[in-house]
Amino acid sequence: MGYAELVQSYSNKMRVVEAPASGGGLSQNGKFSYGYASSAGKRSSMEDFFETRIDGINGEIVGLFGVFDGHGGARAAEYVKRHLFSNLITHPNFISDTKSAIADAYNHTDSELLKSENSHTRDADAGSTASTAILVGDRLLVANVGDSRAVICRAGKAFAVSRDHKPDQSDERERIENAGGFVMWAGTWRVGGVLAVSRSFGDRLLKQYVIADPEIQEEKIDDSLEFLILASDGLWDVFSNEEAVAVVKEVEEPEESTKKLVGEAIKRGSADNITCVVVRFLESKTANIKASDISSTQSSSSQEANQGQTAVTIDSDHKMSTKQTNQDHTAVHLDRNAEVEARSDDSDRISSNQKTIESDSESKSSAKQPNQGHITEHNSLDRTVAKTIEATHTTFSEHSGSIGEKNQKPTFAHGDSTNRQGK
Repeated sequence: MGYAELVQSYSNKMRVVEAPASGGGLSQNGKFSYGYASSAGKRSSMEDFFETRIDGINGEIVGLFGVFDGHGGARAAEYVKRHLFSNLITHPNFISDTKSAIADAYNHTDSELLKSENSHTRDADAGSTASTAILVGDRLLVANVGDSRAVICRAGKAFAVSRDHKPDQSDERERIENAGGFVMWAGTWRVGGVLAVSRSFGDRLLKQYVIADPEIQEEKIDDSLEFLILASDGLWDVFSNEEAVAVVKEVEEPEESTKKLVGEAIKRGSADNITCVVVRFLESKTANIKASDISSTQSSSSQEANQGQTAVTIDSDHKMSTKQTNQDHTAVHLDRNAEVEARSDDSDRISSNQKTIESDSESKSSAKQPNQGHITEHNSLDRTVAKTIEATHTTFSEHSGSIGEKNQKPTFAHGDSTNRQGK
C-alpha cells in the first residue's frame, strides 16, 4: 500500500460520520405519510439527492418521491432533482396516461441535462440514477433508471418493484453490444470498462450505450400495501430487501425508520453515500382499525347474543317451573275433586246406612213385643255407624294434609325460578 493510499485509509477510519439529515410529512388527504434520511456516510463528498413533494393536480392529491444517486460529481443528480418532477406534472397527459408521461419526462429531463452541459462545465461527464414513486389516486407507479431500488411491503412480505440496471444482465448487455459498445470486468462489470450501471441520466461520453429510458411498474394501493422504501445503492450494498422491510416494520414513524436504516447501513460498513425515503400507506392502518372495530362489534354482538340466550334459558326455566306449578295445581285440584267425590260416596254410604238403621229401628219399634235382643242389635249398629263416620273423618283429615303439602309446592317452585334469574 502506497503512502497516499495509507493516508486515505487512515482518513476514512478517522472520519466522523455525521447524523443523517432527515424529515417527513403527511399528505393533506391523510392517505400516506413519509420520511427521509440522507448521509454522506464514510464518503468525503455527497452525491446523493432526494425529493419528496406533494402537489394538487386537477383537484387530486399527488405524491412524488425520488432518490437520485450521482456519480462522477453531484451536478447531474442535483439537476434531476430540480427538474424531473416539474417536467412530469406539467405533462399534458400526466393524469390521463401517467405511464407515458413518466417515460417522456425522464427522457426530456435527460436531453435538457445534456444540452445544459458543455466541455467546460464542471462535472460535464457526471451522471445520476433515479428511482421514483408517483402516487395518483389508488395507483402507485414506480420508475427506475440505474441501481437505486424500490421495495414495497405488501401483506407483510417484501417485494422489489424495480430492477437494478447492471451491465451484466443479459438483455442490457445485448442492447449495449448492439449499439456498438462493450461490457468488461474491472472490479465489477462495467460499460466500456468505466460505468457500473447500464442506464442513467447524463454520462455524455457513454450516452450512445447508457440510456435514460425508465422501467415502470404499477401497483394498486389497497389495504394490503403497507409501505414503500426508495434507497440508493449505499443501503442495498449491505441490506437485503427482506432485512430493510423488517427494520421499517419495527418503527411505525417513517422518518425514524429511515434514520434507523441509514444508521444501521453505516454500522454494517457501507462505503457509499446513503439516502432513503419511506412512504407509509395509511389505508392498511385504517383497515386494521376497522377490522378491530368489527371484531369488537362482533364480540359485543356475541356477548349480547349470549345474554339473550341466557335470558331465554332463564325464561324457559321460569316457564317450565310455572308449567310444573300449574301441573301441581292441577294435581291438587284433581286430588281435591277425587276427595270430594270420595266424601260424597262416603256420605251417600253413611246416609244409606242411616236410612237402613232408621228403617230397621222403625220397623222394630212398631213391633208390639220388643225384646232385649233387638235393642242390643240396634246399639251394635249404632256403634258400627259411629266407627264408619270416624274412619271417614280420619281419611278426610289425611287428604286435607296432603292438599296442604301440595299447596306449598307451587310457592317453592316459583321461588326457585326467581333465584335462578338472580344468578
